[in-house]
Amino acid sequence: MPEDENTSQDSIDETTEKDSADELQPSNDDSSSASEDPAPVPHQPIQLPPADFSTLVSMLSSQAMVMLGVLPNPATGKPEAQLEFARQFIDLLSILEEKTKGNLESEEELALKNTLHQLRMIFLEQSKTI
Repeated sequence: MPEDENTSQDSIDETTEKDSADELQPSNDDSSSASEDPAPVPHQPIQLPPADFSTLVSMLSSQAMVMLGVLPNPATGKPEAQLEFARQFIDLLSILEEKTKGNLESEEELALKNTLHQLRMIFLEQSKTI
């Protein structure tokens, strides 16, 4: 190969290497489109509440409160009373009370009893307004 061709080939190789290196470097260009996906966030473990009786009662009562319209519906962000669904959650808690009678610690029994009383009172109030 003549010397001029070697020099020309070296220039092409250097340019190609430079272009490849530029592609790997993060862009500082502020004109990048907003549609580009952000860098992936490393997976963070979710902190779950303990799987115990009080958590079960709390989850069911929270659902009942949403259906009673006391808490906002997570899907819409607005309180929406749906009394048939609220009654279902209250009935589930009642079944839990009946089936666990005599097998609960005194704190668990009292918490379930108070929760049911509170939910039933709210249900009666909401039933009057409809």
